[in-house]
Amino acid sequence: GRRRRRAGMRLAAPWKRFGAGLALARHYRAGPVPAHITERLAFYEQLKAAAVGKRARKASEESRPIQISLPDGKTVEGEAWKTTPYEVARRISQGLAKAAVTARVNGILHDLDRPLEGDAALEFVDFESRDGQALFWHSSAHILGGAAEHFYGALLCHGPSTENGFFYDMYLDEQRTVQGRDLPVLEEICKGIIEEKHPFERLEVSREDLKELFKHNKFKLRIVEEKVTSPTATVYRCGTLIDLCRGPHVRHTGTIRALKLLKNASSYWQGDPSAEALQRIYGISFPSIKQLSEWEQVQEEAAQRDHRRIGKDQELFFFHDLSPGSCFFLPKGAHIYATLMDFIKSEYLKRGFSEVITPNIYNARLWEISGHWQHYGESMFSFQVNNETLALKPMNCPGHCLMFGHRPRSWRELPLRLADFGVLHRNEASGSLTGLTRLRRFQQDDAHIFCAMDQLEGEIRGCLEFLQAVYSVFGFALHFYLATRPDEFLGDSNLWDQAEQMLEKSLRDFGQPWELSPGDGAFYGPKVDVHIKDALGRYHQCGTIQLDFQMPLRFDLSFTSKDGGAPETPVMIHRAVLGSVERMLAVLAENYGGKWPFWLSPSQIMVIPVGPDAESYAHEVHQLFCQAGFMTDVDADFGSTLNRKVRKAQLARYNFQFGKSGPFLARHPML
Repeated sequence: GRRRRRAGMRLAAPWKRFGAGLALARHYRAGPVPAHITERLAFYEQLKAAAVGKRARKASEESRPIQISLPDGKTVEGEAWKTTPYEVARRISQGLAKAAVTARVNGILHDLDRPLEGDAALEFVDFESRDGQALFWHSSAHILGGAAEHFYGALLCHGPSTENGFFYDMYLDEQRTVQGRDLPVLEEICKGIIEEKHPFERLEVSREDLKELFKHNKFKLRIVEEKVTSPTATVYRCGTLIDLCRGPHVRHTGTIRALKLLKNASSYWQGDPSAEALQRIYGISFPSIKQLSEWEQVQEEAAQRDHRRIGKDQELFFFHDLSPGSCFFLPKGAHIYATLMDFIKSEYLKRGFSEVITPNIYNARLWEISGHWQHYGESMFSFQVNNETLALKPMNCPGHCLMFGHRPRSWRELPLRLADFGVLHRNEASGSLTGLTRLRRFQQDDAHIFCAMDQLEGEIRGCLEFLQAVYSVFGFALHFYLATRPDEFLGDSNLWDQAEQMLEKSLRDFGQPWELSPGDGAFYGPKVDVHIKDALGRYHQCGTIQLDFQMPLRFDLSFTSKDGGAPETPVMIHRAVLGSVERMLAVLAENYGGKWPFWLSPSQIMVIPVGPDAESYAHEVHQLFCQAGFMTDVDADFGSTLNRKVRKAQLARYNFQFGKSGPFLARHPML
């Protein structure tokens, strides 16, 4: 056992052999490439040489003049199989070529150095867009993967972008883990890869050649076996790293001028605790050092505004190990929670929604009918009762389908708008639980609209107006994303196309900013996701509008038509404004920095008697405000000075302070 621990220490702390971390980073940048990587590179070069020859023949045989349409309506000429988006950008301006991180060709993201194959609608994407950031951070993950391969000899598993950066999951072995003190060394290795400006090379490879490329990595081989269903797939090379990836990527590693590794954590292969334990490293990157510096300042402010800190300081909520992933809301937190729900309920009355209550537990057969069991079963809490499989509901839509279908329906009842604040449970991995933003038990302002096809456009418009009305109260501007058909989906592709066209028309008519998010739709229909920007400039995805032509068919829902002909199938709209109430509470807490607006505040009024003679009257005032429905407290601690009481109330974020004996009124800065 002692020998094994010593061996583990030697592997986990290799810098002890080379002195300081920076010296070790230089060693790994200049040192020999591991044998299996050298072998992989040699095979890649063989494949690349064949591909280059094939591409040259195509350019020779199929080259022809092409027309390239730009977003401003202008058209430029190019040559098929030769002209690249980057060349077009340089023709327009050096600034555009420098700012672009990728291109969108005929609506699909495309490498800047990949030749155009025919006439194309061309749009350039910079880092400020969501697609640009996702691609930039994904490329950064490849740089981290290359560094980890050298430093640890790691088997790379999965390296995606996230909403706020990137990570890479890797397998070391049972004796080794990533240590926090490794990160500065890894970061220096990453910076070396950046300085060398390695191009990101795209190569299409057959399934058999993929197996040869990744024969030393069992995890990549699993991905090839399970995910690669076509005859070929793409790999990307940057430096010594070759990774299975759809792309696209930035032109070269030097595009990523500022990179910082943030933290390490543990994870599991495909999120399965019964599978191999993996090591995860998180990072962030930017096109400039200035942007990284600004981001670090925002993070310092965000730490002060962290909703978990505010929840503790203001006694709003807490968590306990005996109920992981579930929140205990204290009286003041429950007040905010209930006020948010009451706000939405008041809007329901104005907009023709009917609130319903549905069960928490259903037989698994319900989820098989809806399709959730096949697509979502692993994320549900299920159990056996009397030889039947039951499950806690993770969403309300199948229950609402049962409600619609429990009796015959007429066209006169449509649109039928059912709203439900039912408790939902989702079996999130323990490592992903994060305060109020990722829970196992939560509630949504969930609603489902059943309508006829000719009512659909009006209902979508109503949903968009509902979203705008609510978020304007919070002071948020909205940005919409149209998420289209994913690779795995239910139903007929023609119905999907029809639904996507309907949503796109509604967004265009609504007149607010929106972007396309290809492949991000739910498995049962396209959707519009709503993103809001908080006081720190961070974006949060909250509300959603999802079209669903599939679930009414799966539940055989129908209504009698106006003309008395054959029954018609309703269209279903899944709609949430706040989304998870818990998550919205967290977003608001951080946006306001704990300085709640009066209508939402759990600490609206503090009554401060200035002496013993005023105590009785102070309690009368306290009661008066309480009876009027205000969240009111009284500070009758005569061991404290008036100034101290005032300061205490200010720190506790009371909106108003009332004191008797020469009346004074202190107002909250938010008012």
